[in-house]
Amino acid sequence: MARAAGYAAEYLAGVDERGVAPATAAVDALAELCGAVPEGSTDAAAVVEMLHRVGSPGTVASSGGRYFGFVVGGMVPAALGAGVLANAWNQNAGMQAQTPTAAILEATAVRWVAELLGLPEGTGGAVVTGATMANFCGLAAARHALLERAGGGWVVWRSADYGGGGRRGSQLCDQGSGDARDGTPAGGAGSGGWAGAYAD
Repeated sequence: MARAAGYAAEYLAGVDERGVAPATAAVDALAELCGAVPEGSTDAAAVVEMLHRVGSPGTVASSGGRYFGFVVGGMVPAALGAGVLANAWNQNAGMQAQTPTAAILEATAVRWVAELLGLPEGTGGAVVTGATMANFCGLAAARHALLERAGGGWVVWRSADYGGGGRRGSQLCDQGSGDARDGTPAGGAGSGGWAGAYAD
């Protein structure tokens, strides 16, 4: 951990002096990371040393102040420190029972954003993995609201009739993870369309 922190500090100390894009030689040197499957375990310190020695020069300097590429954003000290802690915590931030700390941090961040944007009290939200999932969640929520407003009793989370004819939409393993049951309706396959499939 201490050695990795030292490498990280060394990397950040030079990020404003190096080019934003990696040099061609640095990219070519990444071939060292593409070796055969190791015969056995490798010393942890050696792995971290190689990642820094070979990997660090091959990165795009998005943690510096001169990067204006994709929506990545610069690295500020508080965010870096929080990221180190988050990796040490190794939490699955999907539910409060799994990680109360992450749940409280998410709820606080959502409330702050709502206040800053002047949204009504009680506005809900969630932290997602990126722009793709943010748009997906927004479109799914909008579809649900529009269909509910249109009436006719078609509820996207439960409806099973895809285009008429009584066709069923999804087969889920009876012993499978609940994630499939939670995620399938978001994609438009209502829970009423599930059919169990046994698997041992």
